[in-house]
Amino acid sequence: MNILLTGSSGFIGSYFIKKYAEKYNIRRFSFLEDDFHSLDCSGIDGVIHLSALVHQMDGASAKEYEKVNLNQTLELAKKAKVSGVKHFVFMSTVKVYGEETDIAYTENTQCKPQDAYGKSKLRAEKELLKMEDKNFKVSVIRTPIVYGYGVKANIKSLVNLVQKVSILPFGEIDNKRSMVYIGNLCHLVDEVIGQGKSGIFLAGDDEVCSTSRLIELISKHLDKKTTLVKIPLFKSLLKVLKPSYHKRLYGSLEVDNQLTRKRLDLKNPYSVDEGIQYMIYGEKS
Repeated sequence: MNILLTGSSGFIGSYFIKKYAEKYNIRRFSFLEDDFHSLDCSGIDGVIHLSALVHQMDGASAKEYEKVNLNQTLELAKKAKVSGVKHFVFMSTVKVYGEETDIAYTENTQCKPQDAYGKSKLRAEKELLKMEDKNFKVSVIRTPIVYGYGVKANIKSLVNLVQKVSILPFGEIDNKRSMVYIGNLCHLVDEVIGQGKSGIFLAGDDEVCSTSRLIELISKHLDKKTTLVKIPLFKSLLKVLKPSYHKRLYGSLEVDNQLTRKRLDLKNPYSVDEGIQYMIYGEKS
């Protein structure tokens, strides 16, 4: 099968190529480095569109998110459809649902994105699904936090913190955070393509972790003794002084992807424990 992959140099794209290069004939395309007008999609069976302007901690303008996540996506999909591509896979995000909540998101949860990133992704989803017909399948894959070897951002910062500090004020945090190991996510993409399934799919590991549980797993695989303590007023102070950190450490964002698992007869190849281990040391060749 001939696959066109965008975002091939990114975190997910690099892993997918390494894992599935022998299964698919993968052709790469970069919106930053290649000329879109010269892109020829003839002979391509499926597109995996990973290229995106991801959520920025410091924020990006709504116009920037719209340009990359909506306009570029639709331009690519239209060219693919006209060229006879049969399947278009779009990597989306749980940010289309909204922010942290105590209710588990499912494939059918009503979407109420709160930021420009989530709104741009949801608009792209809707426009892509309108393009679907019997000759052009569209698959949308919504992901929570993706982690693995080489990951950056918040989870990398947490690993660095655990490496440096032996006593942390994160004891007895009982929130619920869904994540997906990059190997499980790419397995989902592979199954969607292989089975030729369209629609909305939700990625997630088998286990939902609390912040405390996540730190315990990181400590275990770093072979480091970490003591988690509960400090009175720390949570309240953090909420006032650093609300974004408070949300990530104490907030819940859980997904329930039973519908996805049932539709694909999907079984994650990696446990959370294995995922954390491979995030730190990498998978063995």
